[in-house]
Amino acid sequence: MQNSGKTNFKRTSIDRLMNTLVLWIFGFLICLGIILAIGNTIWENEVGDQFRTFLFGNEGEKNSVFSGFLTFWSYIIILNTVVPISLYVSVEVIRLGHSYFINWDRKMYYFGKATPAEARTTTLNEELGQIEYIFSDKTGTLTQNIMTFKKCSINGKIYGEVHDDQGQEIGMTKKKEAVGFSVDPQADRTFQFLDHHLMESIKLGDPKVHEFLRVLALCHTVMSEENSAGQLIYQVQSPDEGALVTAAKNLGFIFKSRTPETITIEELGTLATYQLLAFLDFNNFRKRMSVIVRNPEGQIKLYSKGADTILFERLHPSNEDLLTLTSDHLSEFAGEGLRTLAIACRDLGDTYFREWHKRLEDANAATDEKDELIAGLYEEIERDLMLLGATAIEDKLQEGVTETITSLNLANIKIWVLTGDKQETAINIGYACNMLTDDMNEVFIIAGNTATEVREELRKAKENLFGQNRSFSNGHVVFEKKQPLELDSVVEETVTGDYALIINGHSLAHALESDVKNDLLELACMCKTVICCRVTPLQKAQVVELVKKHRNAVTLAIGDGANDVSMIKSAHIGVGISGQEGLQAVLASDYSFAQFRYLQRLLLVHGRWSYFRMCKFLCYFFYKNFAFTLVHFWFGFFCGFSAQTVYDQWFIALFNIVYTSLPVLAMGIFDQDVSDQNSMDYPQLYKPGQQNLLFNKCKFFICVAHGIYTSLALFFIPYGAFYNAAGEDGQYIADYQSFAVTMATSLVIVVSVQVFGVVTFLPIIELLPLLLLVSAPLWLKLIALDTSYWTVINHVFIWGSIATYFSILFAMHSNGIFGIFPNQFPFVGIAWHSLNQKCIWLVVLLTTVASVMPIVTFRFLRVDLFPTLSDQIRQWQKAQKKARPLYSRKPQTRRSSSRRSGYAFAHQEGYGELITSGKNMRAKNLPPTSGLEKTPSNSTSWIENLCKKATDTVSSFSQDKTVKL
Repeated sequence: MQNSGKTNFKRTSIDRLMNTLVLWIFGFLICLGIILAIGNTIWENEVGDQFRTFLFGNEGEKNSVFSGFLTFWSYIIILNTVVPISLYVSVEVIRLGHSYFINWDRKMYYFGKATPAEARTTTLNEELGQIEYIFSDKTGTLTQNIMTFKKCSINGKIYGEVHDDQGQEIGMTKKKEAVGFSVDPQADRTFQFLDHHLMESIKLGDPKVHEFLRVLALCHTVMSEENSAGQLIYQVQSPDEGALVTAAKNLGFIFKSRTPETITIEELGTLATYQLLAFLDFNNFRKRMSVIVRNPEGQIKLYSKGADTILFERLHPSNEDLLTLTSDHLSEFAGEGLRTLAIACRDLGDTYFREWHKRLEDANAATDEKDELIAGLYEEIERDLMLLGATAIEDKLQEGVTETITSLNLANIKIWVLTGDKQETAINIGYACNMLTDDMNEVFIIAGNTATEVREELRKAKENLFGQNRSFSNGHVVFEKKQPLELDSVVEETVTGDYALIINGHSLAHALESDVKNDLLELACMCKTVICCRVTPLQKAQVVELVKKHRNAVTLAIGDGANDVSMIKSAHIGVGISGQEGLQAVLASDYSFAQFRYLQRLLLVHGRWSYFRMCKFLCYFFYKNFAFTLVHFWFGFFCGFSAQTVYDQWFIALFNIVYTSLPVLAMGIFDQDVSDQNSMDYPQLYKPGQQNLLFNKCKFFICVAHGIYTSLALFFIPYGAFYNAAGEDGQYIADYQSFAVTMATSLVIVVSVQVFGVVTFLPIIELLPLLLLVSAPLWLKLIALDTSYWTVINHVFIWGSIATYFSILFAMHSNGIFGIFPNQFPFVGIAWHSLNQKCIWLVVLLTTVASVMPIVTFRFLRVDLFPTLSDQIRQWQKAQKKARPLYSRKPQTRRSSSRRSGYAFAHQEGYGELITSGKNMRAKNLPPTSGLEKTPSNSTSWIENLCKKATDTVSSFSQDKTVKL
């Protein structure tokens, strides 16, 4: 619980920007009110006196300053629609739609466990399209966390290797007859062990082998039950323990049951009950667990298992030769990426144990320094151990991990692995998933035990990275001086080549100190791959906070266990994998799914689409509000600043709610520039989100300028057209109500045209002058501006909104509703009278063309002269109608290495006390596991094709910018 960290309220960068922009808009509203109030004061002094005399005679003079004060508040009320209050509601509706798309994505559904992807929050979707750093756990996240007992070393002899007649080891991929366990009815049929020599040693009664397997059957926290068929079902706290206890069961040492005082096992068909005297529980500091039992013969035994580096320090000196041999075996296991665990035991005397147990009881009853006293007693009795051997467990990579990491790297996303495993294990996994390669320029390993050593190793690593005593004239990198933690991207661009950084937990503790973390962060950000080994849950969170705070980058943390909760909470976005270690990570996460490979689709498809849609929605929303509201501002100069509205009051009330809400929501929910497959095939499309290019303060001011221009066109074109104009019947049409209806109709059509997408406007741009002369409906049908992807819902909402406007317009201007509510609907008959005039429709068409034509021209020139990668891919895909070739997958080849592997403790402290208390002895049956999942494959050709295709595509785009369709 102390490592879980606190829960922070998470908000996206767009949320924070929106809040700032709303404050700016409110300030802009105040400025507009002041300008119009000043105008009213001047108008009252210059014109108002004569105007009042004409109307009211000499009834008394009016205070112009007070009139300006009242006008200020009147215009604040009229112009309040420029402040996008409804924006927050619309944003939440769009985010909710995006969350449902994630939940409904069948390509992120894991059929092995019937587990769909789940968006556990609706407020962070667009930030999935801006990720720069991913912090990932290893066990259960990159690997399957389904442990398989592969090999072991007992008394200096390796079991599990299979040799041919010439004595050469046979690879695991070749067929070999497995050891049969048909004589044991309790054997797990999914367990396979290829070496028959171990069974022969067991049958011959080798005491060391029996003692080794006895430790596996006794030293654990597993609970057992029998199902209705009489089969033993093991409830395991970690997959590692499940693999070891299952291996012991299949080799003849079957764990049967336990009580708070006893453990019952079956040894080669003979039941044996051991009295449980003490349980020395596991924790992250001890990195081992032990049990003290009295066997049926009355002997007191201490059985221990733990990390080899921990147990080897506590061995009796007589184990020196066996220790050397076992260490060589562990190095051999490490070359195959196996997780290792050392096994040891000790004989205890009755007198010594009684005296030690009495002191343990006193320590448990102590009120001060209880934990320190208990730890000291554990340390005292866990010494002079006799080494029995070591186990080797295989934890395979999940399917698609290599391809996912490669694709995310192409998207300019840096992946850091934060694991509790030993350094050697993490390095082997790094090579297995291509995070580490032999082609890297250098791999820096930081393993200092003091702050001075860590600082020196970091300094030497930076010198090797940048060149000996090299400083850059721009002042970004100078080793002799402390630099601020914020790093410029120019520094990263100066580094050529691929580098990797590997740092241990004890070194990381010193590196995270205030005077060293600057060097750590600078070096780590220069490296392509960063792996932190043997880190605690709290250190994981500290690393995430370091990058999150000082790099000002959007971070994502992904893990599957309780030890990843603090990291998941600290990152901007937390992703939980529903694996073998429970649901703690899922419950603390923002998004969850069952396999690491789904992260690629979550970011490159859903994240990118959500960011793209949200940015387009915000640009359109701000544009629409300014275009709609500022018409009142221009009208104020022609109505004596009297706070008269230019539109009908019902139009003002319904504009944002009815006439324009659904089209923009449809665009924000369904729009997409390229398909999901294209987003996966071209990870470079992800980069605009990282650089925050689609919506920022500059984009906001462009939208404001666009809205101001549209408001000018909406007001002054009808004003000029109505000036001294007459209708077809010779009657005067330049009245206020006809003017308002004309502007309202033009506004609805203009914003509806704006929400259309660039679907067909490029092919018909040459016909634009002719189309402008045909009709407004044809213009609406062909011109596309903002919507890139069309659905039936888009069409229904856009055309339905226009139809709804005209239906409500004619209804509210009818004689019937005027007769019922004469005071609320004064515009009686205006719609029929105005819209029957051809000149009115010509004004509407001219206003629409003048409002839309500049943006059409600008976007056409931009796509033609300065196309983005998205524009290029979209046009290229339209031209290329043939299907993409399928990528072939090759079986994964195991890399041989002398690197040392290690056992990753997936346990949590407290299970020993839970067992000895007996509180968990009535646990319910758990369903049996379905066995191992599909073995992942490493597709090198897939990666090469992806990189080559991305390079060739970008190259071809640069050579030929225009593609004839």
